Amino acid sequence: MAEPRLTQQHSAPQLLVLAGGSSSRMWPLREKLLIPFAGHSLLRRQLERLRSLGWRRAVLVASAQNAALLREELADLPEMELHFAIQAAAKGMGDAVLCAEPLLNEGPLFIHQVHDLVDDRLYSDLLSAHAAQPERAYLAAAEMKKYFPGGYLALAGERIRHIVEKPAPAERPSDLVNIVAHIHPSAERLCAAIRQQYDQQPTGDDHYERALAALMAEQYFVALRYDGPWRALKYPWHVLDVMDAFLAEQGRVDMDNGEPVVDPSARIDPAAQLSGPVVVAAGARVFAGANLVGPAYIGAGSIIGNQALVRGSMVGAECEVGFTSEVARSYVGDRCSLHACRVLDSVLAEGVNFSAGCTTANLRMDRAEVHSRVKGQRIASGRQKLGAIIGAGAFISVDAMTMPGVKIGAGAQIGPVTIVHEDVGEGVRLFVRQRQEQRGGST
Repeated sequence: MAEPRLTQQHSAPQLLVLAGGSSSRMWPLREKLLIPFAGHSLLRRQLERLRSLGWRRAVLVASAQNAALLREELADLPEMELHFAIQAAAKGMGDAVLCAEPLLNEGPLFIHQVHDLVDDRLYSDLLSAHAAQPERAYLAAAEMKKYFPGGYLALAGERIRHIVEKPAPAERPSDLVNIVAHIHPSAERLCAAIRQQYDQQPTGDDHYERALAALMAEQYFVALRYDGPWRALKYPWHVLDVMDAFLAEQGRVDMDNGEPVVDPSARIDPAAQLSGPVVVAAGARVFAGANLVGPAYIGAGSIIGNQALVRGSMVGAECEVGFTSEVARSYVGDRCSLHACRVLDSVLAEGVNFSAGCTTANLRMDRAEVHSRVKGQRIASGRQKLGAIIGAGAFISVDAMTMPGVKIGAGAQIGPVTIVHEDVGEGVRLFVRQRQEQRGGST
């Protein structure tokens, strides 16, 4: 399929990017849009992608907490005019749209949530449908055979009649789940419908959803079916899904005949082994006996020590993966230090120290799905293998171990020979008390 582009400016919907929100479900990680993947934040990568499709102007809705960070991250983004609207509090999509209203014109509007990672085909299909019948509204809809806790579309043919939020599995009206990639024929009409919902009920955070329900009664909404990959960055372990998507893309795009790609300034010992789609960024060093198995990415200035193994993983910039360490199917943020340890199916934020002998257990004894607690609720991860999620700057001492699905807060310290069974808060020091006795002998 040809790459989709906006070829007729008069029919191109203006772009509204939802980039606020508190990221509270991502704890112990922070600012999910700024998590770097292969050297660039998710937000930047997504905007660069939208720019490549032809958009040259975007309105971003940021929160009061992350606006300065987003501006800094995107300050040098070329060939794209960015305007920021500030949402004072996380009050839902309706409030976000109204915050952006002064920066919008009366034409069609494309609303996108950039932490939803989809294939370019979705954009192509949306743009083609809008160009053919611009008077209609379009909602992207993922075909989900397995139950997903989202908004399901109730249809009459291709027309959407209403959205059922998180129905019981047996009560799903269809197999289509709403993706926040929406085209509205008129931004002005949408904003008026949202304001009307505020007039009827000022409280709550579902004014956008209720505005859609009101508009669907009088306007033709089309469900645009999408059966491609959809990776929504909602919970911290979803970082692994997004990582896999970028590693797969790296394998398709960056490889030279399937061989590793090594920056000229990187230093690879002749006794190291690189196989498959591997990228080694500028200034990285890979020592003798190290084994990099693709898909894998090694960030700028990082060191992969003797006999270390990195497979199916991303290692950020300026990391140390020391002697005999194993990193498997894991995301390692910038400036992490790993020493003779095993990091399995895990996510480490920037600056984590993982000392010698540490291991992230990733498999339950009964091999059941791993669960984790999010905001006090036990959540199924959808993964049979899931290690630890560790926040920025945490220090894990020698021979500590984490049980599957455990989360450790930023700045926490785990003492030596400690087994972590439950989540550990930010800045907490967790130790095991030991009683030692010496008997007999002489000094």
